[in-house]
Amino acid sequence: MGNSEKLNHLSLCTGYGGIDLGLKRTLGNVRTVAYVEIEAYAVENLVNKIEANLLDVAPIWTNLKTFEWERFSNRVDILSGGFPCQPFSAAGRRQGDEDPRHLWPYIADGIKRLQRPPIIFFENVEGIISSKLKGENWSDPEGTSVLLHVLREMERLGYYSTASVFSASEVGASHTRKRVFILGVRNDLKQYGIEIINKLIESRSSFKDAWPARRGEKQFKFESSRVLANYTSSGLEGSGRPKLQRINGRSSKTNEPDKQKRNIFESEVGRNANGYSDRLDYGDLCKSVHSRIDELKLLGNGVVPATADRAFRILWGKLVNADKR
Repeated sequence: MGNSEKLNHLSLCTGYGGIDLGLKRTLGNVRTVAYVEIEAYAVENLVNKIEANLLDVAPIWTNLKTFEWERFSNRVDILSGGFPCQPFSAAGRRQGDEDPRHLWPYIADGIKRLQRPPIIFFENVEGIISSKLKGENWSDPEGTSVLLHVLREMERLGYYSTASVFSASEVGASHTRKRVFILGVRNDLKQYGIEIINKLIESRSSFKDAWPARRGEKQFKFESSRVLANYTSSGLEGSGRPKLQRINGRSSKTNEPDKQKRNIFESEVGRNANGYSDRLDYGDLCKSVHSRIDELKLLGNGVVPATADRAFRILWGKLVNADKR
């Protein structure tokens, strides 16, 4: 990590890039040098967003197990990843380390082959706390919490490490979405490296200022306007509320062409089905939607950027304060 304040970031199990966007909120000048993502729909989404200049231009590798770590050796400042939660999720079979989707051993090996990046930042579901190691081929005894094992492995690799649970509702979202975030800082990191991160964090807006205003509240300057044109029987009105009539149990504006009524109705249904996109923080990442199932899977597994921002700030402060003791 040099004093140029430019941070190279390697993104594992990228999804729609929630952690990537969260780190940009926290640190600003973060450049993703490669993405690793196996899901075809997520890859398509990443390509679309790269082409739209919403994410950094970088290669996408589709299999973490075969990733060529040595190509990025000593070139990565931050390694992040929301490694698969299925082995630990309460919604699954909870096979833990016996699940073929358990990628932590490959990530731990990759950390060594990258020559230990200064900062490592991971995310997983709450189930990683209660899920236990199975079998005997581990550096910790059978029955050890998987989260505790991950933290111990990070310490064995030479990192100060800590973890905590954060939720999307903490940063203003209407849904809970609790996640465990894990941060490791290499224990031989020079003091100037810590000072660079502190400077970057202090120069960025707090996560409290980054979330859009709730409905009914005055909008922040950075938000796009939510005001839409209102219509009456005489056409566009300058103020007041439009007249409404019921269509299949929902409201629609009167005296508009049938096509306009249908479009308004469909947009209302879509907004209610998807959740209010202006409150989800990643609306700009989800404009090229072709498959509802794939979309819901991508969003359901994803990280809310504002939550990643909050988690990094708090965990970083925790580790830096511990380092000064």
